[in-house]
Amino acid sequence: MGKDQPSYSFTKKFLPWSFYCIIPIAIFRLYFYPLHLVPQSTTDQLPNTQHTVITFSSSSSSINREEKRVFETPCDFTNGSWVHDKMGPLYNGTACATIKEGQNCIAHGRPDLGYLYWRWKPNQCKLPRFDPHTFLQLLSHKHLAFVGDSVARNQLESLLCMLSTVSVPNLVYRDGEDNKFRRWHFASHNVSISVYWSPFLVKGIEKSKSDNLNKLYVDYVDERWAADLDQIDMIVLSFGHWFLHPAVYFEGDSVLGCHYCPGLNHTEIGFYDVLRKALKTTLKTITERTGSNGNVKDVILTTFAPSHFEGDWDKAGACPKTKPYKEGEIFLEGMDADMRNIEVEQVEEAKGNAKQFKGLRLEALDVTRLSLMRPDGHPGPYMHPNPFANGIQEHVQNDCVHWCLPGPIDTWNQIMLEVIRRWEGQSRREE
Repeated sequence: MGKDQPSYSFTKKFLPWSFYCIIPIAIFRLYFYPLHLVPQSTTDQLPNTQHTVITFSSSSSSINREEKRVFETPCDFTNGSWVHDKMGPLYNGTACATIKEGQNCIAHGRPDLGYLYWRWKPNQCKLPRFDPHTFLQLLSHKHLAFVGDSVARNQLESLLCMLSTVSVPNLVYRDGEDNKFRRWHFASHNVSISVYWSPFLVKGIEKSKSDNLNKLYVDYVDERWAADLDQIDMIVLSFGHWFLHPAVYFEGDSVLGCHYCPGLNHTEIGFYDVLRKALKTTLKTITERTGSNGNVKDVILTTFAPSHFEGDWDKAGACPKTKPYKEGEIFLEGMDADMRNIEVEQVEEAKGNAKQFKGLRLEALDVTRLSLMRPDGHPGPYMHPNPFANGIQEHVQNDCVHWCLPGPIDTWNQIMLEVIRRWEGQSRREE
């Protein structure tokens, strides 16, 4: 029995140390390769549509295989929650020179600044902080154009502010009232960024004081921006809110119908089918012109962003919230869901049509739900400087559609960068 004692002693000492070594290895394994559990569906999952799934990629040759597998984990940014973030925005709103005056909430005296300290946290992955250096590198020697309504301009100005933290945007072109057509140039990377005013994307005549009806021609694209397609490398489309206004719709040489046109002998057809037709015409035109020229073109459609009016638009407290909604407090439904669903469906259809053309890429930047959860991010009465300097007036104009800068809209460009990074990673793998 004495001969067995050393073996027993060795075993007694070895086993505990083995156990202690296995624990950190197991933790390391679970951290980098988490178990893929199938999440249960919840009521705030987006209804009956495909989610935008974005894959991380990196061009760095120093990343080993294990790290690459982490970066290539599919990420769905459409579902998540807003969490408190002590870091705050990337830029200083009072220092960015490209913000439209009506969205400069801090300069206009908004007293609560808590809306600045939230970040979007997807349910199943991490959304990296926006890196302006990376964005400019990926767009080097290219022309990016934002086309659409004032929300498109809002997103453009957010991007300019974030990029201006590392490079100066020089305004090189200006045309039209209210700066509706402008172009900036970042000399550091030879990047051009433009904005084209086109609230319907298709040909349209905007309402006037004498005629309170918009006129839309759903089968003709707006040539004010489409004529420059051969000079644009990436296009970001954003529209929707103008379709809520009274309008008469034309298809070919005939009146298709109208939306809210009492007194006219036209059929009321609403605006959903017209929005679908307008987007179909837009994406079809981009696809056909890009394919015929053999150009590389990237197309991103920013989905409909809900407004947050509560009560009368011209009364104090039209959008009074100071914090994001929590999960379960609000749901994507009704018009907001319908607008978003039409846009995502049309992008998916266009993707199928674009497969015959090499170099044409399309993606829906699905921001509807994350924007719905930010009722605190609008200028409200602070679209004007110090609106309550003389007390609360009977009529107070509010903006509960556009977004304060800095603000939640910065997240749209944060996600857009990940779309571009994914495309770049795919291009490298194909080479």
